[in-house]
Formats: sequence, structure tokens, C-alpha cells
Amino acid sequence: MTNLLPEMAEIWQQTLNWQPTVQQQAQFQRLYELILEGNLQLNLTRITDPQEFWEKHLWDSLRGIVPLLSANLSSASPTIIDIGTGAGFPGVPVAITVPNCPITLLDSTGKKITFIDNILTELALTNAKTIVSRAEEIGHHPQHRQAYDIALIRAVGTASVCAEYALPLLKLSGLAIIYRGNWTEEETTSLQNAVKQLGGVIESIEQFTTPLSHSIRHCVYLRKVATTPVQFPRAIGVPTQKPL
Repeated sequence: MTNLLPEMAEIWQQTLNWQPTVQQQAQFQRLYELILEGNLQLNLTRITDPQEFWEKHLWDSLRGIVPLLSANLSSASPTIIDIGTGAGFPGVPVAITVPNCPITLLDSTGKKITFIDNILTELALTNAKTIVSRAEEIGHHPQHRQAYDIALIRAVGTASVCAEYALPLLKLSGLAIIYRGNWTEEETTSLQNAVKQLGGVIESIEQFTTPLSHSIRHCVYLRKVATTPVQFPRAIGVPTQKPL
């Protein structure tokens, strides 16, 4: 018995003003099957119910990139990095959705990246590639520092830690998108202080409700307005132990 993902064309259209093509729907379905298979060896996700998977892994991943979905990307294809991609979220659904945007999926766990490499092959996602590394390391790598237009970061540390990982990788005027559940005023205050040191500003904080379970989510958008000082990101482990 195969678990079929719901199509949800109407909800896609109403909430994101976008809906998957037949091919993208098939890729989402195959991604779901591969994650369920991979779960047997690697603890990838607790979310295995089709409706829940659709909402928490597909819809949630794409909700953060609404600015991209509405943009006409045929002329410019922003380069994207997904920092701490884990089982491939939000990066793989994003790669499926914006096939003309090159996307790099970064994780420090080799087994997860090997698994994702298999997914990219299975789904014929030629716009995506992977790197096994830590954000603190590639943030200083000439090939990656200031190399990306958009950085996605979900479920990785506090917001100021996410900012320290993401902003060094962005070009000037690049955008970091931090995926969050709950969000407080205190978090905004402490994030403002961190972001200022990193050459960024908080452009907007969006609160929204997921379409099926009506859970509260937030996306925090940071714009890079100045060059990040050379000392950032700090050494491995320091951002999490001593957040800015």
C-alpha cells in the first residue's frame, strides 16, 4: 500500500498563489516515499502521516519562499543555500519548486547528505548539489562566503545563531530566511543586536497559520546591507555557546 500525498491544489493556490505542476506533484510524492524508506535506517523525521507531511514538510518549506514564488524568475535565477538541511527541508521542496534556481544543501552529517544525494538522483534534480560541512567552516571558504542570494535556515539553533551562520554566506542585498515556530518580542530585540554586528537588518517578521492544523509559524527575513566583518562566523561551536 503506498501512502499518497494529498494534492491540495486549492490550498496551494489560496495560500501561496502557486500550485505544483503534474511533474512537481509526482516529485513531491516520490520524495515522500523516499523519506519513508530512509526513515527505516536514518532517523529523518517523526512526521510520516501524508497530511502532516504535506503541511509540515512541503507547505511549510515553501511558505518561507513566497517572495520567490511570486517573482518572475525567468530572467534572474537567485542562488540559494539551505543551511543544516537535515532530511532535506526546506531545500529539496524548494529545489523542486524553483527548478531554474541553483541550490546548495549543506549539512554536517555525512549520512544525511548521502541520503539526500540519492534523493536528488531519484528526482532528477539537476539544480541542487550537496556539501558536507559546518556553517562555521564554509562561512570562511572563498567559494561560499558572499556567494549566495538567499540563505534558508530551519530548525537550527536560536535566531541569532542562524543569523551568524547565514549572513556571511550572502552577497550584499542578499536575503536570509529563518523558519520559526513561535516568536517573541524579546527574540526580536536580541536578534536586532546580533544582526547589526553581522551587516544585516531585520526586513520583516511574518506570522502565519498553517492551513490544516492551524499552527502558528513565523518567518524572519534578514537583509544583508553591509559586508560581514571577517571574524564571523566564529569558530565551530562558539555561535551556539555564546550567541551574539
